[in-house]
Amino acid sequence: MSHANLDTDATPPVRLLSHPGLSLLLLSRGGSSLGYQMQAVAVGWQIYELTHRAFSLGLLGLAQFAPMVLLIFVAGHVADQFDRRRVAALCQCVEALGATVLAAGSLLHFLTPGLIYAVVALLGAARAFEGPCMQAMLPSLVPAALFPRAAALSSSMLQTCTIVGPSLGGLLYGLGAPVPYVVCTAMFLVAACMNGLVRMESPPRPARKVDLDAVFGGIRFIRANPDILGAISLDLFAVLLGGATALLPVYAHDILHAGPVALGLLRAAPAIGALAVSLVLARRPISGGAGRLMFAAVAVFGIATIVFGVSRSLPLSIGCLAVLGGADVVSVVVRSSLVQLRTPEEMRGRVSAVNMLFIGTSNQLGEFESGSLAALVGAVPAVVLGGVGTLLVTLLWMKLFPTLRRLDRLEAS
Repeated sequence: MSHANLDTDATPPVRLLSHPGLSLLLLSRGGSSLGYQMQAVAVGWQIYELTHRAFSLGLLGLAQFAPMVLLIFVAGHVADQFDRRRVAALCQCVEALGATVLAAGSLLHFLTPGLIYAVVALLGAARAFEGPCMQAMLPSLVPAALFPRAAALSSSMLQTCTIVGPSLGGLLYGLGAPVPYVVCTAMFLVAACMNGLVRMESPPRPARKVDLDAVFGGIRFIRANPDILGAISLDLFAVLLGGATALLPVYAHDILHAGPVALGLLRAAPAIGALAVSLVLARRPISGGAGRLMFAAVAVFGIATIVFGVSRSLPLSIGCLAVLGGADVVSVVVRSSLVQLRTPEEMRGRVSAVNMLFIGTSNQLGEFESGSLAALVGAVPAVVLGGVGTLLVTLLWMKLFPTLRRLDRLEAS
């Protein structure tokens, strides 16, 4: 496997980009993420305009989460059996098709909430297969010693797209509902093309029959590694309880009394904070006290969620979301480094699939939980209770996973 003669002792983030495979992979992930973020803003605003119900926003998360639950373990097996580049590129083409349907439905006025949920479910199925493939490709392109920096650099790229995507999505939606979906189609197609150009050497993988032992191998591996289990389950429950992104249309429309451009800014705010922190981590990777730093970051995530929940000021709300995003990226880097560096190459697809299921549960199911709770008690109490729950989970996990709390370095000893 070629690593382009990278100096693992002193490689700045910019030099990592000189590796052609890594650059193309980041462009592919960036294009897909940009399209996804733009589409999320457009779909969220459109479904709320059609229904004016917070519960409808929760259903969007459920529509994307359900296919992931049904397909993610098979997707992990596929990622370990077939060419990950081709599988990911095919998924991105399916995402382009879904965006085209949304554009046509908006232009021709046949788009209904039911059709939106169906398209979102299709996109959820495609991302279930795309995610494990894209995650498992990164450690095959750089040496293990450079992976934390590469992971932080990848996070920087994704967060940049997350900043640009929501803002651009809100602006384009103001020009007409079909416009952002047309641009999303182009982004997904560009991502597929970049993915197809990645060149990487992988050891031959022995053929495995599709049975329960093979499909659920990732779960057994994670259960046998308490540090990995603790890291991804902490992220699951923290974001499940503390995630407020599903309610941003409610905050922008009813609480902050702003429009779609403000919604785009709110959606971009967590990524602004995450980008700043990920750039720091790309330059100065976590070298010690990783466990304590991760728990502290999750606690900050919970506090920022509470302050955002009670805010009535747009600048303060944006600031809280930026702090929230910066704290979250620390957990992301620690978790992804543990998962990829301590997993054998032939199992990375299946372990990444489990990791993605946890992430999807915290994000998509968290959106359903937030929308449902907001429908019962109101948006502000739902967000505040979620932030308090995040703090309680952090304290509980510190007791349940003491070795993770004492974790010093990310690499396996």
